[in-house]
Amino acid sequence: MHVQDSHWSSALANGATMSAPAGGGRPDGARTTPLRVDAQRNLEHVLRAAREVFGELGYGAPMEDVARRARVGVGTVYRRFPSKDVLVRRIAEEETSRLTEQARAALGQEDEPWSALSRFLRTSVASGAGRLLPPQVLRVGVAEEHPRLPQQRTQASEELRLVADDAGASELLSVVGQLVDRARGAGALRADVSVSDVLLVIATPAPSLPDAAQQAAASSRLLDILLEGLRSRPV
Repeated sequence: MHVQDSHWSSALANGATMSAPAGGGRPDGARTTPLRVDAQRNLEHVLRAAREVFGELGYGAPMEDVARRARVGVGTVYRRFPSKDVLVRRIAEEETSRLTEQARAALGQEDEPWSALSRFLRTSVASGAGRLLPPQVLRVGVAEEHPRLPQQRTQASEELRLVADDAGASELLSVVGQLVDRARGAGALRADVSVSDVLLVIATPAPSLPDAAQQAAASSRLLDILLEGLRSRPV
């Protein structure tokens, strides 16, 4: 996933001047009346296509790519989502919620701390939700004087920073923080591993391969290597 701020800025720039849709639409992409069957089908196609396109190319991908993947005209996309920003936020919010539920499931169903963290990582990578994290959650830059989250590392001048700008992102970071704290407390996780490191793992895709089986194998192998890098080792 591409998480650079420039992609989020591109999303804002590409859609900021679009007007609200006709026919009772709302700027946030919600509706006050039920959709017709064909309109509902188009919406589902657009959302599915957006997840695929943004997951593969990052949130900097143009709306035309989403329309092409959904096999609808770009006007159809803009009638439902009056700006790219609205569509990006819709996808990011849904995937953040999915990741939070996956983290909660791992906490509730795995007694062993490392197994819980490992389960969350494997589930989130398999679903692809990690590649669709809100672009503002992970940022690389100079450390702030007053860190916004205790899990951040502050000894380096350049670091991965976590920024929770909304309730959904805050909830995700809180639940993943519990997984990290449990695994670290059990001595299974390296002491220097932070929540941002865990999110970086699930946001890192394997190289794109033409064969689906090879792609799955490469993704699984990459995750195995990253998991070994997170584990603590006896001195």
